[in-house]
Amino acid sequence: MDNLTRRRFLTLSGVTAAGALAAGATQVHWSDLLAAAVDDPLPSDDSVLVVITLYGGNDGLNTVVPAADPAYQKARPELAYQPDEVLDLGDGLGLNPGLKGLKGLWDDKKLAIVRGVGYPEPDRSHFRSMAIWQTAAPKSPIPTGWLGRWLDATGADPLRAVSVEPTLPPLLAGATTAAASLPLRGLALPKGAVGTAYAALGKASPGEGLWQAKAAKSVLDLQEVTRVLGTAVKTGRERAEDEDEQRTQGASAGGASQLGAQLELIAGLIEAGVPTRAYSASLGGFDTHADERGTQQRLLTELDTALTPFAQRLAKTDRGKNTVVLVYSEFGRRVEANGSDGTDHGTAGPVFVLGDKVSGGFHGEQPSLTELSNGDLVAGTDFRDVYAAVLQQVLGTDPGKVLAGHNGMIDGLLV
Repeated sequence: MDNLTRRRFLTLSGVTAAGALAAGATQVHWSDLLAAAVDDPLPSDDSVLVVITLYGGNDGLNTVVPAADPAYQKARPELAYQPDEVLDLGDGLGLNPGLKGLKGLWDDKKLAIVRGVGYPEPDRSHFRSMAIWQTAAPKSPIPTGWLGRWLDATGADPLRAVSVEPTLPPLLAGATTAAASLPLRGLALPKGAVGTAYAALGKASPGEGLWQAKAAKSVLDLQEVTRVLGTAVKTGRERAEDEDEQRTQGASAGGASQLGAQLELIAGLIEAGVPTRAYSASLGGFDTHADERGTQQRLLTELDTALTPFAQRLAKTDRGKNTVVLVYSEFGRRVEANGSDGTDHGTAGPVFVLGDKVSGGFHGEQPSLTELSNGDLVAGTDFRDVYAAVLQQVLGTDPGKVLAGHNGMIDGLLV
């Protein structure tokens, strides 16, 4: 989903606050966040939620693949994966071959797969379905996102939630409070001989005065920012050059990717102690009506290439170990392949939840491929049950304050 389409989505979703926010009314600079980390650091035992949106409707059946099911093979004669092509998870299911890193997290019991997630009376419109997921209101449109309402209920500080996407998503817009926006932007320090000389300016010198010492420290602080935030604060040209080089070297389809840069930035902010409890990132392009297999596997490899080092990095620090990642898409795809080696808009799909605090394994029932509703999978888990679990066990909030009228919750998803 490109920026133009995102803007259209923001307009049509009904979350009116997000339109003004996307224009930059709440944009912050990385220096604002790092200053907040100094003034009001996040307690090391506070949990953090990272929400990753897969825009376009990811095909769940070719993500968590029922390759051994004859009904799957019959419905997708050219599109189906064979049992020996997928990464075995048990229960007759396997991960897409592009998700090798997530398979490692699964083996380490750090990945939970919630199967058959959807909502009542599904809508196959991208805009309506995404609005439902982001507002957590399947029956009637409302003007606030579910994490925006969490902000409303828990305090007025916009730094408690941060989006690193090009535009602020509706899920972070509340009625009285909205998250901050921190789009990726360029920061480059000198290289070569000039860079060496610049780095030397940050070294303390015997007998220097107060203001000389402060100036030197500012240079050191800037160097530390580039070290902590890494390639996420490189210029757009530098990132493109790095990604081109990684593609050339065959480092996996998609190179570092924009999602990789988003997650690297988030990891640095978490490690720095920024007082943010919820982050939002995204990856688009999953509307695979044609030539799906190659396109989706490339995108899932891109997701895997970004998520795996992110999870490995988080596991090395106390704050990182308290971080939970939620990955979802607005709907799955139809069970039967279409005539273009792709799939059309469908209903239920899997949700990934990962991290040290996650109870790894399957949650929820696998949808039947023979007992369908108008050719679509029947959802067995309401997406709000997933939200309720992370609201209560990650963000420490009564789900009833955010998910009005919904009482369900997935038990045992988090430890």
